[in-house]
Amino acid sequence: MRRTRLAALLLAAPAFAPTAFAPTAFAPTAFAAGRPADPNATLIYFDAVPNQTLDPREPQNNSSFAQGALMAIYDSLIRLDASGEPTPGLATAWEYNADLTEFTLTLRQGVTFHDGSKFDAAAVILNFERAIAFGPRTGGAVTETMSQIAAIEGIGNDKVRIKLKAPSGQMPYLLGGQAGMMIAPTSLADNAFGGALKPVGAGPYKVRSFESNVQTLTVRFDAYWDKKPNRPAAFEHHFAADARARLNAVRSGQANVALIEPRQIAEAKAAGFEVLVNEKNSTWQIGVNTSHETMGKLKLRQAIMYATDRQALSDALGFGASKPSVQFFASTSPWYQPELETLFPYDPAKARQLVKEAGYPNGVDINWLLLNTNEYKLVAEAMQSMLGEVGIRVKFDVVDVSQYTLFRRPSPGRGDVMMVRWGGRPDPLQTFQEAAGSNAVPWGAVVPEIDELIRQARGMVPSDPRRKDVVQRLARVATEQVAYVMLMTRSNVYAFKPGCIVNLPPYLPTGNDRINDTQVSTGCK
Repeated sequence: MRRTRLAALLLAAPAFAPTAFAPTAFAPTAFAAGRPADPNATLIYFDAVPNQTLDPREPQNNSSFAQGALMAIYDSLIRLDASGEPTPGLATAWEYNADLTEFTLTLRQGVTFHDGSKFDAAAVILNFERAIAFGPRTGGAVTETMSQIAAIEGIGNDKVRIKLKAPSGQMPYLLGGQAGMMIAPTSLADNAFGGALKPVGAGPYKVRSFESNVQTLTVRFDAYWDKKPNRPAAFEHHFAADARARLNAVRSGQANVALIEPRQIAEAKAAGFEVLVNEKNSTWQIGVNTSHETMGKLKLRQAIMYATDRQALSDALGFGASKPSVQFFASTSPWYQPELETLFPYDPAKARQLVKEAGYPNGVDINWLLLNTNEYKLVAEAMQSMLGEVGIRVKFDVVDVSQYTLFRRPSPGRGDVMMVRWGGRPDPLQTFQEAAGSNAVPWGAVVPEIDELIRQARGMVPSDPRRKDVVQRLARVATEQVAYVMLMTRSNVYAFKPGCIVNLPPYLPTGNDRINDTQVSTGCK
């Protein structure tokens, strides 16, 4: 009954209800799976997130949903595999000293950047010195890495030693993200930053042209060291804010793959397209401003958890691409803990009681800083209905997506809560540093134990089996103390003509999936 009411609520909202679609002339039988890959094809991708610049140190590129093109252009020192574990990249090996204050990388030999310049220790040092000099201008993810570095030195041409200010086992993860992406020294000579940077990397694709917040056009770099067969001759990344425009791009042949919204799955399948759902370390998550009197009360935060019917949300709004969840990690992730899913079952009666115990016998008003997109509004209105049933009255403060930082300004900040679509991070520990720790949230961790567990995990290398135990303990404490309110998973959903796109697997370290080895089949436009 509860889910029926939720579905009725969504369908009654004409501003956000799905629009009808016209039949397509595309004949699915014309495209059969199993054809060979076409190395002369162009991979044309229509995405929901743009790149303001192609500088991997620029703050907008901290977003893990803005890194698809960057991963194709810039190779990183360490490559994270599909599950997020460190593997060789531009560095073939690495090691720490005994007290984790020095991190030494052995560099891959014979690598060149797209302009022919040499990748060596000097290039790595120049990249790091530039990022360190820019300081907080680089944004949180890069700053978090560079702020740990005291000095960097070359050992011949093929080794680099990073001296750290304090013990840290995070470097193999951090250098697998945008902090480890290497830019050609020729682009760094004039100290260019952001839009002024000439985007020259050492990845599988080199830039042909770039239009800020519109498109990135690249061609295959045939001198790339990792010579996977049948990589397309070119890769185009196009930004289209409107989900219908992205799906229509596949219909018309403008694109051969597009990121669509989950609500479009049925429409895409009816049109004869293949739909790929990649489960990610990506969720709908509500941040709580615990510096405010209301959200500073654990019982009220717990009430929100019990009032949330996650199964109903995923059924009504996930369209087959979401699962109810209280944690950041996908069920396919090695960091996932099934037992956490039992902590806050849907229980509106218990939620009502907790609202009263929190000191609000007549209910309470909370302010929700709401980002102005249809998808956000749909989820927020469903939550408004659920919370209203237990005496938590939600008032929306609607702002443009670019103003999301209003919630994270120095205390007290604007809004009691704000919902975001959370993407993966190179290091699972980063998730909690950014979402639950004192350094990420201006109003501090909800309990001191969170910061202490973060400190412990930072002092352990990825291969230390104790690290996983500490991070999973951190996840449990943050969930029990409601450092955030998790709603459901959010998968990446792609549409393309059947059999035309090959090798586009889930990539858990970022919100984007890694397209570096994705192929286009013959006969596909």
